[in-house]
Amino acid sequence: MSKYNIVEYKISMKDCYHLAVKVETKQMFRIAICDDENLFTEELKELISCYMINKGLVYEIDTYSSGQALVELGIEVVRYTVVFLDIYMDQVDGIMAAEQIRKVSRELFIVFVTAYVDYSLEGYRLDVVRYLLKGDVNFQSKVNECMDAIIDKMNYSVTKRIFVFKEGRKEISLERLLYIESNLHILEFHVMEDDMKVYTMYETLNVFETRLAENNFIRIHQSYLVNAKHIKDVVRCKVILTNGVELSIPKARYKEVKKKFIACQGEV
Repeated sequence: MSKYNIVEYKISMKDCYHLAVKVETKQMFRIAICDDENLFTEELKELISCYMINKGLVYEIDTYSSGQALVELGIEVVRYTVVFLDIYMDQVDGIMAAEQIRKVSRELFIVFVTAYVDYSLEGYRLDVVRYLLKGDVNFQSKVNECMDAIIDKMNYSVTKRIFVFKEGRKEISLERLLYIESNLHILEFHVMEDDMKVYTMYETLNVFETRLAENNFIRIHQSYLVNAKHIKDVVRCKVILTNGVELSIPKARYKEVKKKFIACQGEV
């Protein structure tokens, strides 16, 4: 057995892959506020900062003045734990921005900020954590309650798969795994964390094609196994991923890949 497959508790790589664990480590909260009202953005940023400092949490807050600017992040939006979205914005509004976020992540917490609570159905569809009503006299307490709810959800529900890489034992979410590439008997796992990371292991791609089949990973090439969730389009014998990467498809596989991609679109 390779030294890379031996872990502290003598768990085999296969067993380690299937192990789910509760995440309890203290982590950096990366928060985005997307609102075209600069004064309100600064007010909300200050209120969130006050909450985070009082709780002793490590955090960063980025601000965006338009939905378009947020949407242009693509897959990189998953760097954030929480996004506060103003519903009423020009061109790309909060609803449209939330729809684009949900195409790449179901883990990210979305909070709608609005002057009118009249989007309950949209909030349910997009799995929005809370609505914050602008002008609420209890706005600070509403922000605090919202953040409490998010932290409770994180502590209760976050589970990740464990892989044994050459770089060490690592727990990752399949949602953040864009694709696996086979390169000279080494697998390269392309994972979106704060930025794109590549982890490696000695294994065959056939093994993970079988293990990940039920998770909508598509074998597009002898060397590529791709997460259908992160395929933006399949055109002219190549797939285009949500982060702009293009991967080739052999002509012999093109029709099959296209068919699987279309089938997965209703599930991812």
